[in-house]
Amino acid sequence: MNEGYFVGWGTLALINAVLAQGKNRSGLNWFLISLLLGPIATLILALFDKK
Repeated sequence: MNEGYFVGWGTLALINAVLAQGKNRSGLNWFLISLLLGPIATLILALFDKK
C-alpha cells in the first residue's frame, strides 16, 4: 500500500485525539478508536457535545 495513506490515517488519528481532549474526553482512547475507524470517528466526535 501507499505510505501516504498510513501517514494521513495517523495524522487524522492525532487530530481526533486533540479534538477529543477539547471536548473533555480521553485523547488516548479516541486516538486508538481513530486508528480503527478513521473518518467515522471524526464524524462521531464532531456530532457529540462536550462531556
